[in-house]
Amino acid sequence: MRRPIFVEDEIVLPVEPAGQGADRAIERLVIYLPPKERACVLLKDVFDYSLEEIADLVGSTVGGVKAALNRGRSKLAALSGESIVRSEPQRDPELLELLSRYVELFNRRDWDGVRALTSADAQLRVADCFKGRLSESPYFVEYERASTTWKMAVGEIDGEAVLPVLHHGEDSWKPAHPVRIEAVGGIINRIADYYACPWIMPAAGAVVFSRPA
Repeated sequence: MRRPIFVEDEIVLPVEPAGQGADRAIERLVIYLPPKERACVLLKDVFDYSLEEIADLVGSTVGGVKAALNRGRSKLAALSGESIVRSEPQRDPELLELLSRYVELFNRRDWDGVRALTSADAQLRVADCFKGRLSESPYFVEYERASTTWKMAVGEIDGEAVLPVLHHGEDSWKPAHPVRIEAVGGIINRIADYYACPWIMPAAGAVVFSRPA
């Protein structure tokens, strides 16, 4: 699989000659499929997870995974030789403002401030690690005591608003995995952290984020 390349604040897949069948299939997958269908197809057809494992990872049922797989595979098969066209992302100003505030507090390690942005029964899913109430997890403590230095940024993966978690490499901050935030009425009600899914960033068509100071 091709590795993304960095161009200023954006990661884009390099263009390669025709004939790269597997890479072309992955590129179509990340561009054309919505998140659930994309995840199900990747986990089943690329990584060979069981239906039960996929259902747990994406928060669905086995029947829901089967349906998502059928939809995703049908869409990919229907593309045939079509050229790739990227649609403009839909941005929710209220959500972007909330995400910016979340990132600001996260990078200051103000965990009480971050929790104040969430509802009392906010749900947390750390893929393949934890599923339950945020209040019952050591989620922020784990980031606090991690040996790796992490920061967060507001960004997008293939047009979807997410929070890339960044790891400082030899000379710059690079995205390691995404966090997805869901909110209702300006209050966060669900956090999904993909720390245990390092394949997401390499499989993405484009990752955009603002580099931290």
